[in-house]
Amino acid sequence: MTVILVRHGRSTANTSGVLAGRTPGVGLDDLGRGQAEALVGRLADQHAAIRAVVRSPLDRCAQTVAPLLGALRAAPERRDEVVEEVADDLAEVDYGSWTGRTIKELLKEPLWQVVQRQPSAAVFPGGEGLAQMSARSVAAIRSLDRRFAGENGDGLWVACSHGDVIKSVIADAMGMHLDSFQRIVVDTASITVIRYGSTRPYIHTVNNTAAVSIPAPRPPRPDDQDDAVVGGETGAHLRLDHAQPDHAHAARPHPGPLHDRRVRG
Repeated sequence: MTVILVRHGRSTANTSGVLAGRTPGVGLDDLGRGQAEALVGRLADQHAAIRAVVRSPLDRCAQTVAPLLGALRAAPERRDEVVEEVADDLAEVDYGSWTGRTIKELLKEPLWQVVQRQPSAAVFPGGEGLAQMSARSVAAIRSLDRRFAGENGDGLWVACSHGDVIKSVIADAMGMHLDSFQRIVVDTASITVIRYGSTRPYIHTVNNTAAVSIPAPRPPRPDDQDDAVVGGETGAHLRLDHAQPDHAHAARPHPGPLHDRRVRG
């Protein structure tokens, strides 16, 4: 019912100015490996609850979740095995002949403006369209969430994928048209939390680069409804030890400059 969407850590391609796409062998750089290690602590409170870790088949996603999988399997409070799966439908966009080219070069292509302004119409030469990517990614996440929801519908699982894939899933959950998805920012190693209720998705956090709060399972209602709380969440489910902000994990400003170059998943 609740998915923790994780974008892979920073890769060697992210800092080289090259659109890696599905190029094999692109791994994490030193900072990215540190981000992968830090993910273990950021999700420490959820180690016993996470049922599955599903990832894109690309190396940078495998390397991102490897430390987390090790920690989950070693957690003494676990009562069952954590499921690990590779999902082809969570793979990076197939950029076709754009793959391996520099961003500086791609900026001159007429298609670049289509990607920025009307992504639903963008089809990469020799590759796939962003609308195709969105359809497969959203269908995969929703299908996997039904699988891992569990008998009580309170299952928690992790999906590790790529920037545009996660942005398309967020846009779907928000009820946004794909043409607006470039407004969403998904940094490397960021966490997004979506709970798929019986009537609609609920988005609890987007692009979080610190520790995160995962929604507590809700008691079942006899009418099987999952309505939003009028006036906003009451906080009644919070425990005293979680009521105060943890300043040690407070989100820090992202150190780098902002770029309008959003096809670099």
